[in-house]
Amino acid sequence: MALQRMFCLLTGVILLFSSGTAWSAEVHGRSSTQYQWFNDYVTGNKQAEFGETLRLSVTKVDPEGKLSFQGYGRINQEILDGQGFHGRLYYLYGDYSNLYDKVDLRFGRQFVNYAAGSALVDGAKVDLKNVGPIAFSIMGGRNVIFTLDSEVSTGDNFVWGVAANLAGNKNTDAELSYFMKIDDAGIARDQIGATFKQYLFNSMKIYGNTRFDMTSETFSELLTGVKYYPTSDFILTGEWYQSYPIFDNSSIYSVFAVDRYREALLRADYTINDKIAVHGGCSKQIYGEGAAANVYEFGTTVRPIENVQVNLNYDYQDGYAGDLSGGAVEVAYTPIKPLDLACGVHYDVYERNRITGEETARKYWLGGKYKIDKDMSASVRVEDNVNQEYNSDWSGRVVFNYDF
Repeated sequence: MALQRMFCLLTGVILLFSSGTAWSAEVHGRSSTQYQWFNDYVTGNKQAEFGETLRLSVTKVDPEGKLSFQGYGRINQEILDGQGFHGRLYYLYGDYSNLYDKVDLRFGRQFVNYAAGSALVDGAKVDLKNVGPIAFSIMGGRNVIFTLDSEVSTGDNFVWGVAANLAGNKNTDAELSYFMKIDDAGIARDQIGATFKQYLFNSMKIYGNTRFDMTSETFSELLTGVKYYPTSDFILTGEWYQSYPIFDNSSIYSVFAVDRYREALLRADYTINDKIAVHGGCSKQIYGEGAAANVYEFGTTVRPIENVQVNLNYDYQDGYAGDLSGGAVEVAYTPIKPLDLACGVHYDVYERNRITGEETARKYWLGGKYKIDKDMSASVRVEDNVNQEYNSDWSGRVVFNYDF
């Protein structure tokens, strides 16, 4: 019931502001009404549900245009398996920018992403800018936790964090931040993080980010990479990534031994002309000690005629966890301007062990989108999965969107 009230609040508060300041406020957003059907992987039963997603934005609330409100939520009614009505409020906040030309304020439910950590927060975020080469940010509030069907946050779930960012240099971005999460057992996460991005010679980007867990005294995540683009049509990418699973200090999983994952990647993307583009790459994936896999991926995008696009992809993996090879063919066609049609076939062959031998997984899908007018559109997608679990697993969705 709390989520239902909050979803009504999403509509009511924003409409109240828009009606009370009709001389200046602008209300925009999207209403998306959906019907979808699928197999419930938990119960194994067929399931169908109606859903309504609402995104609203109210701007120009005040004469100076500094105050705005944003909201986004979803409600669902399941109609086959008896799970009933449930909903989720993703965000609902007020934003006041350029206070004294130095401070941005945001209050309410919002997603905050720092290099050190991210969370959905019922609270506040304050950004300090235009005070020199470094900008500052601080956030804090109740940590919003969702399960599959509901919200389970309590008064003991809290997060806060601070960040410092380089400002005023168009070729350099950098952030150093701190993030702490608290639950009923005390400090659940205690992390610092950093991210960096540098453009060089108008043809290269060097980037990286890392996250260090203070409790376990280990780097939970590290990414370094370089992109080289001598022309706008040709991009070379090289990356090194590693991660070490970190759990909340209060979680039972925090006492289990885990392995570090590492991956080295090389990739090339080349647009030959307006009709053909190709890409390819390889990576070395390392799972703990003595377990590794090689992955190769190739693909092309072809436009044989003006209104048709064909995507072809193939990938192959050998080593740890068995052999895998598979491909996908996807075709998009625009017969008339308001109508888009698409279809695809995915086919994978894998061998997890010598006992089961080779197995296959296939997916067939068909979809379309029709733009009724500038504010309304409708789309449909249907797919069938055939694998070791299902001889036929049909699912699909029908969507009607209204933009205002």
